[in-house]
Amino acid sequence: MKIGFIGLGIMGKPMAKNLIKAGHELIVYDVVAENVEQVVEAGAKAGSSARIVAKSCPVIVTMLPNSPHVKTVVMGENGVLEGAKAGTILIDMSSIAPLASQEIEKACAAKGVKMIDAPVSGGEPKAVDGSLSIMVGGDRSVYNEVKDDILLKMGASAVYCGEIGAGNTTKLANQVIVACNIAACAEAFTLAKKAGVDPALVFDAIKGGLAGSTVMNAKVPMMLEGNFKPGFKIDLHIKDLNNALDTGHGVGSPLPLTAAVMEMMQTLHADGRGQDDHSSLANYYAKVSGAKIGK
Repeated sequence: MKIGFIGLGIMGKPMAKNLIKAGHELIVYDVVAENVEQVVEAGAKAGSSARIVAKSCPVIVTMLPNSPHVKTVVMGENGVLEGAKAGTILIDMSSIAPLASQEIEKACAAKGVKMIDAPVSGGEPKAVDGSLSIMVGGDRSVYNEVKDDILLKMGASAVYCGEIGAGNTTKLANQVIVACNIAACAEAFTLAKKAGVDPALVFDAIKGGLAGSTVMNAKVPMMLEGNFKPGFKIDLHIKDLNNALDTGHGVGSPLPLTAAVMEMMQTLHADGRGQDDHSSLANYYAKVSGAKIGK
C-alpha cells in the first residue's frame, strides 16, 4: 500500500521504517531534510510538502509534536487537506489535546477525509522494534480497515477506545501514570541513597514485587547509570501534562499529582534539561536533596 508519512522525529522515523520493512511504499515529508534523507535511504520516496504527500497517497500518517503542528500540517496552507481526495484516511499518531483531534476531524470530514487519532506509548525503543501500544479514537470501521496492515506493523497492540479524541484521552491517562510513576521511582531511590542503602540493590529487591512496573524496569536503570539520553524528552512530557491539565480542568477532573510532577519537570526545563529523557526527574531530586541516585 502507498502510505504518506509526515513527521520523522525520534518516534516517526523508526515507525516509518517499520512500515517500509512491512512492504509498504512510503512517501515522506518533514521540515528537517536530514530526517527525510535517512528514511529515503531506508527505501522511502521524498515528498516536497504535506499537500504533495496527500495528493499521492490514499493513507496519510502524521506524527508531530503537538496540536498546533498537526493543525498546520493538516488544515494549513499547502497542507494535507489541500491535496487529499475524498476517501483518504488520515491516521494522526501525534499526542495532542482531544479537543484538537475533534476540531481537525471536523475539517477532514468536510473534505470527505476519514480521520482517526492513534497516539502511541513506548518511547523510542518500542518505536524501533515495532512494539508500541497504540490507542485509537474515531470511526470503528476506519480502525478496522487500518489495524492489521498498518497499525500493527508499528505496534504490538492497537486498541479501539471510542469516538474521535478517545485515543488522545487514553494517551493523556497513560502519560499521567508514567509521569507519576517515574517521579515516585526518583523519590524512592533518592530516599534509599540518602539512607545509605545502595539503590541498585533496592531495585533488584523490589522490581519483582507489587512496586515493580514496566516504567520502573525501563527508567530506574537509566537513573542508576546517570544516562538521560532521550527516549522521551522532558519537554514533550511537559506538553502532554499541559494537555492533561487543560483537559482535566475542562471536564472537572482534579489532577493534583499531575500538577506536582509538572512543576518538577518545569524546574528541569528551566535548568536546561528539557531535552533529557523523562527519567531525568532523578535530577530534580538530586537538586533538592543533594544526593544522586546513580553516577
